[in-house]
Amino acid sequence: MSKSIRIGTRDSELALWQANTVKEQLEALGHSVTLVPVKSTGDLVLDKPLYELGVTGIFTKTLDVAMLNGDIDIAVHSMKDVPTMLPKGIVQAAVLKRANYMDILAFKNNEEFLGSPDGIVATGSLRRKAQWLNRYPTHTVVDLRGNVNRRLQKLQDNDWNGAIFAAAGLERIRLEPENTIGLTWMVPAPAQGAIMVVAMENDTEIREICAELNHEETEICTKVERDFLRELEGGCSAPIGALAYIDKENVVNLKGVLLTVDGSKKLEASLTAPLGKHENLGIDAAKSILSRGGRRLMNELQGADLKTNIFSTKKLTEAQLQRFKGAIKVDSEDFIKISPNRISPLVLKKEHKNVVFTSKNAVESLLTNISPEELQFKNIYCVGRKTRRLIRKKIGEVTHFENSATDLANYLVEYIEGTEVTYFHGNLSLEHLPSILEENQITVNKIEAYRTKLSCKSIPESVEGILFYSPSTVESYLLKNKPHSIAYCIGETTATEARKHFKEVKVAKIPDTESVIDLVNAYYSQ
Repeated sequence: MSKSIRIGTRDSELALWQANTVKEQLEALGHSVTLVPVKSTGDLVLDKPLYELGVTGIFTKTLDVAMLNGDIDIAVHSMKDVPTMLPKGIVQAAVLKRANYMDILAFKNNEEFLGSPDGIVATGSLRRKAQWLNRYPTHTVVDLRGNVNRRLQKLQDNDWNGAIFAAAGLERIRLEPENTIGLTWMVPAPAQGAIMVVAMENDTEIREICAELNHEETEICTKVERDFLRELEGGCSAPIGALAYIDKENVVNLKGVLLTVDGSKKLEASLTAPLGKHENLGIDAAKSILSRGGRRLMNELQGADLKTNIFSTKKLTEAQLQRFKGAIKVDSEDFIKISPNRISPLVLKKEHKNVVFTSKNAVESLLTNISPEELQFKNIYCVGRKTRRLIRKKIGEVTHFENSATDLANYLVEYIEGTEVTYFHGNLSLEHLPSILEENQITVNKIEAYRTKLSCKSIPESVEGILFYSPSTVESYLLKNKPHSIAYCIGETTATEARKHFKEVKVAKIPDTESVIDLVNAYYSQ
């Protein structure tokens, strides 16, 4: 690379050590490198505990802005400080080989206080505080902020028995005190001890250069740990620990933990999976904890008076949850389960002049039976932008799409080539489209591509609004709940079903999840 690579870093001693490590490795590969130190909010605001600042990514936000502004090419972070959702346009470019992942206790005088009911230990981490109080419930834990040097000095200046640090941080700047104990029983923060390099997604040259620094085993383990953290929807404000490692038999091992801040409640999960089949290990461990009281515990962490304003009958992604504005509290769960049907290859391989899809589920289910290359579809018609996007990606070009089944049926009546269509649908699909076509002498060959299973749960009556994405989600909701809330619907077909039961129904302008969320935001901004 002809120009010098600009590395953005915080200006603390530890951050500079990490940035210089990356600098040295890049220079060893023949690249010119310049450090650009930047102060972060986390370094500047020292009068409050980290979790009270109310922002995940407190140590990364300033560097994110510098990168998006084009002031730096890459940024170097302690990976445990990086939010699981990176800003749009910024991606993980490399993870360096992990250092010591353990927490250690630096203590004064002697360690006899561990057997005393009156010990005082300092830490700014909720995770460390919760695990310490779980093991030593009568001890007092006081807040400790600042860079490593400042925290060590505070330990000496105050009447504390000890303070907890990340071992890697002390080792990297060669400041490990004489009196320390490795806390082998304490589950570290996800990705603790690892260094992450981030770059702009569209900067292919920089990303290729950084890829040479990547340590695959560390990348695998930290991803599993961060998947666990993301699935629990926790950040700096939740006591969550996770540690993954690969053993000699190439098995990925994960231990995850979630606690209340006072340490009185603790939920653990330990799972394993062969390397190569480990992709869902972190998610599975988190779901195990959530199913055993973790969801309630997370609610407790966010405040005793927490109430869900909005419930979505489809599981929302992290990006979708972040789309909600203000103080809206959201919960979500899949209220329908999809099971693909087996379709005869003889039926699928023959030529179909006109094919109709009214949902992504039908497309995905069809492709479990046959490869796209074997399909002989001349004209493909569909409902919804996301369905069209999926068809284009997996099968081929779409002849025409509409936002509703009724609109598509009316279009076909006017413009279809011939008088016959093949309609791939689910067992609970409404009959509006085939009815309109058949009334206009168009033959509809129906193929049931999937079956929908209703799978709901009881929702507290305090919930003010329900998000629906199909008539089936309305039907599923009503199995265990009363229509006492506002119904926010993805389209007119869903709204028609909702109006049979709900007094107030709102319909998204565009039939996608984001537009339904925007409906909610608009209502609460009035």
